[in-house]
Amino acid sequence: MKTYKFLTAVALLSLSFNSFAQKGVEDGSKYGHGEDSVTCIMNLVQYGDQVKLKNYKEAYEPWKIVFEQCPLAKISLYSDGEKIMKHMIQTDKANKDTYYDMLLRVYDQRMKYFGKNKKYPTSYLKGKRALDMMQYKGTDKNVRKEAVALFAESLNGDPATIQPAFLQNYMLHIVGQFKDDEISNEDVINAYTKCSAVGAKVEAVAAPNMKELATQAREQVEQIFAQSGAADCSILTKIYQPQLADNATNAEWLKKINKLLANSDCTESDLFYAISENLHKISPEASSARGLARMYVKQNDMEKALSYYDEAIRLEEDDKLKAKYFYEVGLINYAAQNYVAAKTAAYKASNLRSDWGDPYLLLAKVYAQGARSIGEKDYEKRAGYWAAVDKAMRAKAVDSSENVQKEANELIRQYSQHFPSKEDLFFEGLKDGSSYKVGGFINEQTTVRAKK
Repeated sequence: MKTYKFLTAVALLSLSFNSFAQKGVEDGSKYGHGEDSVTCIMNLVQYGDQVKLKNYKEAYEPWKIVFEQCPLAKISLYSDGEKIMKHMIQTDKANKDTYYDMLLRVYDQRMKYFGKNKKYPTSYLKGKRALDMMQYKGTDKNVRKEAVALFAESLNGDPATIQPAFLQNYMLHIVGQFKDDEISNEDVINAYTKCSAVGAKVEAVAAPNMKELATQAREQVEQIFAQSGAADCSILTKIYQPQLADNATNAEWLKKINKLLANSDCTESDLFYAISENLHKISPEASSARGLARMYVKQNDMEKALSYYDEAIRLEEDDKLKAKYFYEVGLINYAAQNYVAAKTAAYKASNLRSDWGDPYLLLAKVYAQGARSIGEKDYEKRAGYWAAVDKAMRAKAVDSSENVQKEANELIRQYSQHFPSKEDLFFEGLKDGSSYKVGGFINEQTTVRAKK
């Protein structure tokens, strides 16, 4: 009843302004004047009531009138329009292209009239438009090209208004273009560099309820890039080597490229070493220390390599990376036949990452290689192979990856050939299946087993 009285009053009032009828779209007013203002207000109320009831089909016609004639009516005209169009696309399949086009008009018109809104500026709306374009027309390469350009523009906005989904989708569809031979390796690398920098800013300013999503988006961008196949070391060197001299003391640039090279398995390149040394001088970090350690391994200076690994481990906060560094320390000591240090490092790696089989495979190799250094009798020296097989079996139990399973099975096959014979066990008073303490640097309980 209140709505009826309000509309009646508006209609009566407008009679005195008939000669001044003018649409809001023509003069920038919210509702226009005279008859057109009545039309706008009546349809605004009518479609609003239907939207509240989620009767989007019934809301469409009166909404369209307001959209066409009163574009400045209110900002919710456009968020309501998104809901209506998406409903119509889903329910009216015969005319979905018409509604899709109208959905894009909703975004374009909102940018025109409300693009300076602080919370939802034009950059934000471009990202949302791109998301919807990919949702409804993502298989069209021309649409994808336009959407990718919009995503790129959306990342130029205020980080507080950039949605994590913009970052993920931009990188995902950039890689899609690369795989379809539409863009070059360099384009993908530049896009990743931009995403990485913007993602860090988005994560820094994200509200508490968005912080986790922002972090996940940044991690997914890195994963998408790492799996893209675009990060060729020669391409990266070609792009960034000429920039090094001008950025030798630019910590932000050095960190960004250092991480890019690390994620692209370019840690053996001269560029990576040079960047790592420069970065470490400015701001010692785990990644730069590890880079220097790898450099000295390549140069066969293991003393310096291990000192930088110690620093990398001390500085690293990510347990997975720290486990990787301990594992690499174990490999160095294994190669040097420093069994105690190799064992210690491998166990530290496994404690930090319990689902990783490689440290246990390393332990198996260390035990097998050092087995002959234990005890005096032949069976005592062979006992180390029991412990080695235990570690290979442990690797299989914690890590189901194909490579670990394959290598563990091969080590078990090899080391089992070194078990004492049944006769040797009988002669030494040992029973198959009984418990046995391996001495020396291994110093672990194992199970007696005969060679089969």
